[in-house]
Amino acid sequence: MLLERAYAKINLTLDVLRRRPDGYHEVDMVMQSIDLSDLVWLDCRSDSEIVLDLNAGHIPSDERNLAVQAAMLFRKYTGIRAGVQINLEKNIPVAAGLAGGSSDAAAVLRGLNRLFDTGLTSDELADMGAEIGSDVPFCIYGGTAIARGRGEVLERIAHPCHLYVLLIYPRVFVSTADIYQALQPTDFVTAVQSERMVQALMEQDVDAVPYLVHNVMQHVTFAAYPGVKQLADKVESVTRHPVHMSGSGPTLFCLAPTVQQANRMYNALRGVMRDVHLSHFVSNISNSGDGEV
Repeated sequence: MLLERAYAKINLTLDVLRRRPDGYHEVDMVMQSIDLSDLVWLDCRSDSEIVLDLNAGHIPSDERNLAVQAAMLFRKYTGIRAGVQINLEKNIPVAAGLAGGSSDAAAVLRGLNRLFDTGLTSDELADMGAEIGSDVPFCIYGGTAIARGRGEVLERIAHPCHLYVLLIYPRVFVSTADIYQALQPTDFVTAVQSERMVQALMEQDVDAVPYLVHNVMQHVTFAAYPGVKQLADKVESVTRHPVHMSGSGPTLFCLAPTVQQANRMYNALRGVMRDVHLSHFVSNISNSGDGEV
């Protein structure tokens, strides 16, 4: 049995350029992996079934789950017919703007590549993952990247900047599709923010990065879900620090340059609200399998 970690991501920038003829939106965003992760155990079965067992009863375990879709796609591409057992421990909140499902799919692809010793490169796995979802290619590699197109065209970035991430989970379900549909032409941009963010990361400017975080969808989600906006205002009043949203939400986050500051913010928030998690940036994960268990 093999263990793969499926790391969550946050958006350091998210700009939408236009609505594409295929119905998707053209985006330009900086994505960053953080150490909050689901745990994905993989093993062969004696039959030919793909079976997913997980610790969250409200999540489907059939073909609607991206982890199962990833296993099906892997077998289609490789011609492998062996059964696959997937045991999934969910720690990343569902539908939270943290790419939990996409990261699970990426972990399955990476893990099956090791389990069956198929020798596929990360680039090949990323191309495969793009058929499942726009965030899956990024989740194959992890670390930091500028994502363009639908999110599947990646420019990977290696930088020395390490920041701590305070995550706050509003207990609200946000529909990504609805938020994208609510975008107006005035929300589309021509001047993207990714290059400024990457420059600050490369220069290790930990003081500037939190103030360069940008998400064009944040005001749309806040308008559609006033409770998320109210929570963001409360977090900002407690931390006296910029509060941001990842993806289409609803997860909120603050960035801190030191573990001491992060702990102070964490302790202050824990005194007044639930669902606060302390995390940090992680770098390239495409070759970081956790081995056999």
